[in-house]
Parts: sequence; structure tokens; C-alpha cells
Amino acid sequence: MKEKNDISRRKFILKSATAALAQPLLFQLPAFSKTKKAKLRHVCVGVGGMGGHDLSRFNAHPEVEIVAICDIDEERLAKAAEILPNAKRFTDWRELFAQESGNFDSVNVSVPDHNHFPIAYTAITNGKHVYCQKPMCHDVEEIRALTKAAKKAGIVSQLGTQHASGKGDRTAVQWIKEGHIGKIKQVYLCSNRPGATEAYRFEGPRPASGETPPPHVHWDQFIGTAPMRPYVPKIYHPSKWRAWQDFGTGWSGDIGCHILDAVWKGMGLTAPLSVHARVQESWKQSPARRADTWPQSNHITWVFPGNDMTASDELTVEWFDGEFYPPEEIRALYSLDDYPAESAMLVGTEGALLIPHTKMPVLLPQSKFQSVLSPELEDRDHYHHFVDACLGKVETESDFAVSGPMSETVILGTVAIRMPNTLLTWNAGKMKISEPAEANRYLSRTYRKGWEV
Repeated sequence: MKEKNDISRRKFILKSATAALAQPLLFQLPAFSKTKKAKLRHVCVGVGGMGGHDLSRFNAHPEVEIVAICDIDEERLAKAAEILPNAKRFTDWRELFAQESGNFDSVNVSVPDHNHFPIAYTAITNGKHVYCQKPMCHDVEEIRALTKAAKKAGIVSQLGTQHASGKGDRTAVQWIKEGHIGKIKQVYLCSNRPGATEAYRFEGPRPASGETPPPHVHWDQFIGTAPMRPYVPKIYHPSKWRAWQDFGTGWSGDIGCHILDAVWKGMGLTAPLSVHARVQESWKQSPARRADTWPQSNHITWVFPGNDMTASDELTVEWFDGEFYPPEEIRALYSLDDYPAESAMLVGTEGALLIPHTKMPVLLPQSKFQSVLSPELEDRDHYHHFVDACLGKVETESDFAVSGPMSETVILGTVAIRMPNTLLTWNAGKMKISEPAEANRYLSRTYRKGWEV
């Protein structure tokens, strides 16, 4: 009889949690005021891979108590429990919210992209502060909804662009605003990181069949909002999910927010006017791959409205990855070493600014800017800064109010990838692609039954 009662109780919990997804809860006040001294009660959703790193950084803050952990993989969960033996364990984030919503203040969402929105949105509508890994969400519509929800709820938010808190990106933002290189004419972004292609490259279409998942992997929870796919070892979980349109956002979606961040903030960019994408021919000419996976090489071009920092009334920003590289004449502007594999280059009327990912920026030509000193900036940990903001001490570096519109721009690039060699005209106010209209189908998804939000 006890076993039957346990099963009934579990079904009740899941039914309650699903109801919470379908209808947002009343907004609660943020958990902390500026004068409250208690520890931040935090939960980690996703504790493997990047989630494991996120957990370690939050756990290192002296004013954080991690009260619960959640992962669809019980082996990862057990490993995290060795560090946090007193934290409650869950394999379904819906159960975590149903049982523990009144016992925590903040959450980090460190799971595959396709499940970012339902977890983060449920947290926000329960009044929880949210740290969400990049990209903010899988789809443009999700990002817009999450950005609005965070503002309405008044919660603390932070996008997982951890290098945005580093001295390199913060120095770049300041130098851009100070106008050292004059009016900006064009921007070149790239991510050609050596050895980082394995998670994105596939030789063929989706496997025709699968097998029973191992007992420690809760496959239904992994699939979440996506269409059900059979379990195949080493194809989706734990890391290759990024290559699949069902779950990830490809190379540009994964890294784009990192590379664009300092440019976006420094220049005060707003929504683009248009976006266009080129991809490698082998992907474009394979219907099976185009329907399933993301390409391994992309050249995306956004055109933004100009502002008082641009040399004209429009600004072109280009992204290159895989087999596509910035033009040779742009790479030649930096002659001190090999051109950084992941970087942003801003070309202005008075010089150029190179922002190597994770490193200090360089004003070019260096001989012209020898007198420009780096600003004196304090060390900052992106995760701890979020915690301090939740405790009322500071404001976050990558609040959704800023990182949301930037994330929309990056993910709009993935829409263009699905319609290569086609100019998409973007109406940000209406959240609509004016031309061609058929591209609007890629702005959102239909969630799997039972996972609707």
C-alpha cells in the first residue's frame, strides 16, 4: 500500500508543477531587502558540465547556502552531493519548485538551451532571483517573454556571460565609450576556437533508432519542451545536444553572447534592422541535416541603426565561425601575434579596438595609443556579483534588461541560419520578421504536451 501511495503522491506533485507552468503564479516580492543579513538560499538546476562549474562558484560565496540541487543525470547529482551532502536532491525541476518554492531565494539555470525558459520563467513568477546560462533562451519569443517577466517581477537577474565581469571586457566597454578610435565604422566578431568543434560536428543525419536510457538518466526530463527523441549514447547527452536544433542553438548561439557583449554595452546598440546568414555548402545542401542539426560554419551579418557613436546612420556587425574568418585586411590590423581565434574588432575613423575573448583589449595601432592607460578596476566574480546583488549590495553586470535584447539579436542570427542567403527584415517593436514572412515560424516553438508554459 505504501508503494501505491508514493506513486499517487508523485503524480500529484508533477500535476501541481505542470499547472504552475501553465498559469504563472502571483509575483512575490524579491527575497531580500538592502538591510537583510541572512544567507542567500540558492538552488542549482543542472550540476554537470558548465552547471558543475556554476555550482562551485556559488558554493564559494560565504553568504550562500545551496539548499537543493537538480539534474536529470543521477550520476552527476551524486557527484554534486559529495560537495553538498545536506542539499536536497531532485531529478525533475518541477518537483523541486512544487516542494521547495518557499525555501529558497535564487536559482541558477545551467541546463541545455531548450529548457532555459520554462525553468527561469517559473522561478521569476515565483519571485526568485535568476542566474541563467547563455544564450538566455532557445528562441527569440522566449527571450522577450523572460525579459519582460524579470522586469515586472523586480527580481535580480544575470546572464551567464561570466567574462563580462572580467577586467578585459569592462575595460573594452570603457574605452569604446571614451571614443578613442573615433566613430565606429564596422564591427567584426569571430569564434574559431581550435579543438572546440567536437560538440557541434556530425557526419550524418539523426540516428534512425535508439535504445533504453541507462537507469541514472531521466530521459523524459532531459527532453522537456522538445519533441521526444530516442536515447542514443553520446549523441545528445551529455554535451552534443548543442549541435541539435531541438536542444541547442549551435556555435553562434553558444558563444555569440560572449563575443558581442562588450560591443553591445559599449556602443549602446539596440535591435537590428536586418540579419542575413551564409553557411557551409555541405549543410545547406543536405535536407536531412538542415532539419536536424546546426551548421558548423556561419557568417552572420546584422545591420543596426546608427547612433552618436557610429560613422554613419547604419552599422554593420559581422560574425564568423568555422570555415569563415574575418577579412584578411581586418586580421592584418593586429600584427603582434596570431589573430585571436575568439574576438571582436571594432574599426573606427581614428583607429581600431581588438577585444580578445577573456583577455585585455588592444587599441590599434599601438604606437598611436601608448598614452591611453587601462582603467583601475576592481576584481569581480560574475557569480558572486549576482549573489551580492541579490543581497542588495550592488547591481548586476548582465541584467536581463540589457542582456535580453542582446540575446534576441544573437538568436535572431540562428533564425537567419535556417534560411541561408536570405535577407530578414526585423521589426523589433512587433517582434516580427517583415520579410520574408515565412521566417517568423522560427521565432518560437510548440512545446511538447505536458511541458507547456
